[in-house]
Amino acid sequence: KPDGQLIREIELPAIGTAAGFGGWRDDKFIFYTFNSFNYPPTIYKYDLATGKSEIFNQQQVKFNPQDYEVKQVFYTSRDGTKVPMFIVYRKGLVLNGKNPTFLTAYGGFNISLLPGFNPSIVPILENGGVFAQPNIRGGGEYGENWHRAGMLENKQNVFDDFIAAAEYLIKEKYTSPKDLAISGASNGGLLVGAAMTQRPELFGAAFPAVGVMDMLRYHKFTVGWGWMVEYGSSDDPEQFKYLIRYSPLHNIKDGVCYPATMVTTADHDDRVVPAHSFKFAATLQEKQACNNPVLIRIETRSGHGSSNITKALDELTDEYSFMFKIMGVKPVYE
Repeated sequence: KPDGQLIREIELPAIGTAAGFGGWRDDKFIFYTFNSFNYPPTIYKYDLATGKSEIFNQQQVKFNPQDYEVKQVFYTSRDGTKVPMFIVYRKGLVLNGKNPTFLTAYGGFNISLLPGFNPSIVPILENGGVFAQPNIRGGGEYGENWHRAGMLENKQNVFDDFIAAAEYLIKEKYTSPKDLAISGASNGGLLVGAAMTQRPELFGAAFPAVGVMDMLRYHKFTVGWGWMVEYGSSDDPEQFKYLIRYSPLHNIKDGVCYPATMVTTADHDDRVVPAHSFKFAATLQEKQACNNPVLIRIETRSGHGSSNITKALDELTDEYSFMFKIMGVKPVYE
């Protein structure tokens, strides 16, 4: 109502993201969009008189979305904070601690990760796997306070939340350390780099993509200076103290067995320059104390993300092939 009083709630078909509600004052119907990890983008027509929704238009896909389950759980981070996480898997999944699992997050710059249709996760789900996406601090899911709880001197909260998500998945028998892969891009690449250097025994594979790995010099390259409001700067003595504690490049240690790792970058990335990935991969290769492979994949004629769909699919294929090889999964293709 004009005074803000709630008239009714619109019942949605599943856990997901609804948007685009709109119409004219005298309309009998309104339209909105809905999608989720397993639910293709759909336009719904909503009858204001009956309160019922019906599909107006839906993108067609070559798999049955009803074969998969999406759930939201809440787990406890290191400091007691409750953190939400979406978990996606094929119905009938057995929680035996042996399922290949792909854990990804971002955790920064007030960016919220919402449930969205993602056909690229289907190969994981079809091969008995689990996809997990926690909404860790640093994002905007719970407003500016949630963001500020994961920036500057509070950045370690982001890594603690991500590590706690991994521990939850292991504790609840979704997976095991050797069957758990972590992935993130850009600020999410920093997240993966920090998590794998702080808790290397917790992960079987790691995919830090176009990550900010040198937290002491990042602000000296291209547009890096613009992130100082989020991260801080090593030029400030007090901020240097917390940056050096988690900077992925500076926390790779001798004598440690790190997860099998595929670092990805691109030769024309002018946002997070490839030097971050080059230095991180080289140092990791030098100090790796076990036989877990450390590879770097360099996309050519691309920037901060693949330049076309073919290159994006090629990179995804390489990552999944690497993950399945490490975990001993024999892929099923349809």
